[in-house]
Amino acid sequence: MTDPFEPIGSGARPTLNPRLFSSHRHTTHYLACGPADGPLMIFLHGWPSIGLMWRAQMDAFAADGWHCVAPDLRGFGGSSAPAANDAYAIEEVVTDMAELHDHLGGKPAIWVGHDWGCVVVGELVAHQPGRSRGVVLTSLAYQPDGHALRTIVPLVDRTIYPADQYPDGQWDYYRYYTTHFEEAVADLDADLAASLASIFRPGNPAGIGKVSPNAMFTRNGGRFGAAHRAPPTEPDPALSPPADFDVLVRSFEAHGFRPSCAWYLNDDANIAYARKAPDGGRLSQPVLFVNGDFDQICSITGNRQGEPMRAACPDLTVTSLPAGHWLPLERKTELIAAIRIWLRSKQL
Repeated sequence: MTDPFEPIGSGARPTLNPRLFSSHRHTTHYLACGPADGPLMIFLHGWPSIGLMWRAQMDAFAADGWHCVAPDLRGFGGSSAPAANDAYAIEEVVTDMAELHDHLGGKPAIWVGHDWGCVVVGELVAHQPGRSRGVVLTSLAYQPDGHALRTIVPLVDRTIYPADQYPDGQWDYYRYYTTHFEEAVADLDADLAASLASIFRPGNPAGIGKVSPNAMFTRNGGRFGAAHRAPPTEPDPALSPPADFDVLVRSFEAHGFRPSCAWYLNDDANIAYARKAPDGGRLSQPVLFVNGDFDQICSITGNRQGEPMRAACPDLTVTSLPAGHWLPLERKTELIAAIRIWLRSKQL
């Protein structure tokens, strides 16, 4: 098993060097590669991942001359995991990233997010625009009023999710965390490796226009139903090298799923924080949104989910790739190419 705190890389591939940065309030573990004096590109993962998920993109952009950094967000990997649920409000995570950015020199960076990482990137740039030259969001649209059930459920496609049958649409799993938190965490913790392997699956085009399994948590009694544990599941080597998956599992052994799931429990605080952003949360920098065609949770195709982002991002580029929610892992080279094309087009 690979040690998550050892340099990662071999042969001609850039080495991902592990680093720790500590302030009086938080410790962030992060991976870095590429020239230290290169322009800064910061990659933020989502749930339930770690900075290592960006290996392919970091390798590529480091070779292009970028200084690439991928932190473990609070509650994940080697970073601090506070006990209190309210420690996972987005404002706290944005402050972590602002402190890390200062530590890295503070020059305006390209910020790249996936899933919850998109929420952090969007709010950081909305509140502190001077920290960014441009923004890349994958698999989750920016919500200028805050990412919370009250802002995303009204955007649900009711042709797929009739309100009387699926009041929260594909976000039912999110609601389940807020109403059955202890049970949700216990089910995920029952078999960490199987839980993670069952979550990290490629998208399926047959799911387009169909009800997502994530819309069924409440009626099924949880993610895994009556079994209350993940079925035996082998990880998909096409998404992550086996050694990287081992690192991911090890990263969850220290704290389990509780800290990462606590991110879902701070809607009121997250909405209040979003409303403090200047100019209504408008992002004036160039923004690239990369959509997964087969993403049953976060696709913006054929629904209203992308409308707030389009209104708040005057310099928005949207592209799609044939992928599910784990787009950065499913379409590694295609995502790299999409970002490169956008960087050139915006002279970044």
